[in-house]
Amino acid sequence: MMSDVMKAKKAYPMKTSINLWAFPYPNTIDGLKKNLELAKRAKWDGVEINFDEKGAISMESTDDDLKKIAKMRKEIGIDFGGMCTFLFWKYPPTSADTKVREKIVPITKRMITACEILGVESLLVVPGAVWIPWAPETPVVAFQDAWDRATKAIKEYLPLAEDKKIVLSIENIGCNGFLMGPLEMKNFVDQFKSKYVGIHFDTANVGPSQFPEDWIRYLGKRITNVHIKEFNRVEASFPVLEAARMLGDGSVNWPAVMEALDSVGYKGYLNFEYYHPYKYYSEALIFHASDYMNRMLGREPLYT
Repeated sequence: MMSDVMKAKKAYPMKTSINLWAFPYPNTIDGLKKNLELAKRAKWDGVEINFDEKGAISMESTDDDLKKIAKMRKEIGIDFGGMCTFLFWKYPPTSADTKVREKIVPITKRMITACEILGVESLLVVPGAVWIPWAPETPVVAFQDAWDRATKAIKEYLPLAEDKKIVLSIENIGCNGFLMGPLEMKNFVDQFKSKYVGIHFDTANVGPSQFPEDWIRYLGKRITNVHIKEFNRVEASFPVLEAARMLGDGSVNWPAVMEALDSVGYKGYLNFEYYHPYKYYSEALIFHASDYMNRMLGREPLYT
């Protein structure tokens, strides 16, 4: 038996996944295939995919295109741990501009149907923002307006999500002035009274003044997907995107996070999120993160 220096003292019943933003190959069908094969070689259970306006999985994709990707995934033997997009920032559902709010509606509905075709159970939804620190040109929105518009948006997506059995997993952001605490998040999600509205919990997005293990215990069964993201509390800065670090090189208490997730009965995907593929020897990132995640879960490490 290895000591806890090598890996967690017990095994956790969760699944590993890694977001495609960490991968070296381009956003094309051929690039997607290479990335999925790389993830498989690195012993990941799944890959978290990203939806865009153009690219392999996008508004350009037909149903047949998506069916081919689903077939490719099965042939490679890897799961999809969830679906994300940056488009909620480009077209915030809380924007004061009606035309901007209208643009995200067909995109979100297409993501829901794409999830069904691809075999993805959870769609990450950013319901809006009071402000967007990395886009200072975006006008600030009053909190109550943000709440009302975000609520209206989720109600518009929900009938399709329930019909397709896709969970709308609301992500905590931590620096957007909206849903900044666990009570606020709980109240927002609970108002919909639907098992198809949950929480995509991000361990780093609680920010420098809060702790992910506290959020997890409070939110409990509402958590339907998870972003595993490292955060350096000492060097915290806005936006949170730039405070993210490689696993183990930060302030997150991973043993406490794992125990908290286990205590609330979470058995789903842990999606490692990282935005900066290595400039050189970029495949190494995928193997390093997988090894660390295996240790967190009490599994056998890739390297000893």
